[in-house]
Amino acid sequence: MDQMLRIGDRMLMYAVYGAEDGVPVMSFGGTPSTRWKRPEVVATIETSGLWMVMPDRPGYGGSTRQPGRTVASVADDAVAVADALGWERFAVTGGSGGGPHALACAALLPDRVTRCAVTASNAPPIVDGPEPTEAEEQAYPRRNRTSWLAVHGDLRPGLEKTARSIMAAVVEGGPEFPPDPGSPPGPPAREDPAAVARLTATFVTSHDGWIDDHIAFATPWGFDLGDIRVPVSLWHGSADERAGKYADHLAAAIPHAERKCYVGGHIPPTNAYRELLRWLTLS
Repeated sequence: MDQMLRIGDRMLMYAVYGAEDGVPVMSFGGTPSTRWKRPEVVATIETSGLWMVMPDRPGYGGSTRQPGRTVASVADDAVAVADALGWERFAVTGGSGGGPHALACAALLPDRVTRCAVTASNAPPIVDGPEPTEAEEQAYPRRNRTSWLAVHGDLRPGLEKTARSIMAAVVEGGPEFPPDPGSPPGPPAREDPAAVARLTATFVTSHDGWIDDHIAFATPWGFDLGDIRVPVSLWHGSADERAGKYADHLAAAIPHAERKCYVGGHIPPTNAYRELLRWLTLS
């Protein structure tokens, strides 16, 4: 169910999944993504005993853009959404670019957040020095060209080119998500109006949230990973080497963080996602 919340002079859009008597969980989408999720993801949430809210960060899905936002800025929005839902305490989770935002809530809202699980989360990048080479980026993902350009160049042309390429593949019959290595591709997204709507909202309607996410990642996050005291689990796929290297850094920086490796790639399969959701409900 889509909802709208006014925060100052901004509008924030969010969607709620599951049952109102479920465990409260706030989920932060990847970079880029919106609050609209694939049916299999929604089904897993609904069978896991959760009441989950997925806010669109500023610049995504109808949420008003917030130029200059930091990763830490998400905490104020999280409080506003939780208050609107009547939540005193809640767990947080985030995948890929949503991971830093979930970690921000864990660090900055210790009296509200119960647990934090992130999947294939980014780690703070290193943007000093010259533009990284492709070899440097593969060896040290924290030295990546996207983050470097976010500080020293212009991200928009490259992201728009990527978006056009993704949508062109969809037009040609590609799936909504690329399959894991060795797995068959999913059905053609162009044959599913709901999938086309999700892709259009993510890759066509606006690129502002995508750009602002990367700028936020590449500049000071606004909190210290070492200040996180709530239970944290760091999930990544066995075939996702980049995410594994990010997890190395996060595990070293966050006290008592647990490592959780599942068989798969960047997007967790249903069994791994269900286990992550179960972990969020533990007391």
